[in-house]
Amino acid sequence: MKAKPLSQGPGSKRYAYRVNKEENRKELKHVRIDDSEQKIDLPRKRFYRQRAHSNPFSDHQLEYPVSPDEMDWSKLYPEFQDSETGEMKSKVTIADIGCGFGGLMVDLSPEFPDQLILGMEIRVQVTNYVEDKIIALRNNHAQQKGYQNINVLRGNAMKFLPNFFYKGQLSKMFFCFPDPHFKQRKHKARIITHTLLSEYAYVLREGGVVYTITDVKDLHDWMVKHLEEHPLFQRLSTEWESNDKCVKIMTHATEEGKKVERKNGDKFVACFERLPNPIIE
Repeated sequence: MKAKPLSQGPGSKRYAYRVNKEENRKELKHVRIDDSEQKIDLPRKRFYRQRAHSNPFSDHQLEYPVSPDEMDWSKLYPEFQDSETGEMKSKVTIADIGCGFGGLMVDLSPEFPDQLILGMEIRVQVTNYVEDKIIALRNNHAQQKGYQNINVLRGNAMKFLPNFFYKGQLSKMFFCFPDPHFKQRKHKARIITHTLLSEYAYVLREGGVVYTITDVKDLHDWMVKHLEEHPLFQRLSTEWESNDKCVKIMTHATEEGKKVERKNGDKFVACFERLPNPIIE
């Protein structure tokens, strides 16, 4: 049997930290936090080490509903469940695909307090980090009912997006600093392709917006090319981008974005509007 690294063994600090956070997660992940006098420290990234990228074509043993009707959103957004009827007061309308460490969702939350925002992340430890971060934020802002409208689930948007969302349910989709998959034979694994754009168009309402940002010019050109070639998307102007608050938040909120800023790198932004379905006579 292969021995675990010492840093991950039962006697290590990281192991103890993860066990403690996992216990908190089990207790608080799906409950409504109305008030709390005890503060919870925000999670520390060094205890959630994970590879930078994950193969989207691998079998990740993910849990997903058979259809949107089977998805129980009350577990992720208990504050938005009607206590009398048990029905959800709102549906998810904003999705951050490949949300990373959740910085975008955290900054979007107060800007859209009445809309549910979901982050989808395929990496286990990164998902755990975001869950623990949201638990801490909800607990520490319980009196203001802050951050009740954001949550994360571990999922593969390249395979199961229509399992979670109805047709035309989303108003905004974010693709922030996705894996560039530099090698040509890996381009099929990029998050923006002709086939995937048709799925995004299915769950995105007419007039909805796809937001993209990357520091890789080749990937930016790839995403722009595929979106411009798709009949259901039209690029929005740079003037529109300069006036949109989500673009401002997206440019500075993510961990990758902050890393690019520290290195004085470039950021390439492109936003596309979902066009109406063509009328077939």
